[in-house]
Amino acid sequence: MGSDSGIIGQLAADHRAIQNLLDRVRSAPPGSDERASLVERVSGRLVTHLVAERECLHPLVRRYVVGGDQGVDELLAVDEEIQRTLKSLGAVPAHSEEYVRHLLGLVSCVTEHVVGLEQRLFPRLQAVGPADALRDAGAGARRTQALGPTRPRPGAPGSPALTRLTSAVLGPWDRLRDRLGRRGLS
Repeated sequence: MGSDSGIIGQLAADHRAIQNLLDRVRSAPPGSDERASLVERVSGRLVTHLVAERECLHPLVRRYVVGGDQGVDELLAVDEEIQRTLKSLGAVPAHSEEYVRHLLGLVSCVTEHVVGLEQRLFPRLQAVGPADALRDAGAGARRTQALGPTRPRPGAPGSPALTRLTSAVLGPWDRLRDRLGRRGLS
């Protein structure tokens, strides 16, 4: 996305990239190192995406969209399920039936997440959100994604302020662990 992209364009582009990675996961041989590596990339990308949403999108939805509090609460519930599923995926062997079950659950949760945002919340926010606030939030999301956490943490704080605080600590730690473990997130 270009540097002038707003939050909606930024997050929609992330959704496409994540869905493309999931397509590659599905086409990789079951139990293969390639599939496991792709799932790690999906995990890192999803975590940074969800953190950017908590920090940059949720406050706008709560402030400008009628019924925004309920919309954000629904998103947070789906996001928590995504985080739990990612954590479960990382805890089982890639060749197991349980892994496949968690992977299918992840695809389902991500689809629910994308539909909830792109078909319900994004159009409503686009209609009422000030252009400069949407643009600034897009820049904030890009910063958050560049520096934020990359590993799932179910139960992490949902408020933007607490998310920013934990991101400042956990982001660099996760990225160090990723480098030391040669975990590919590009």
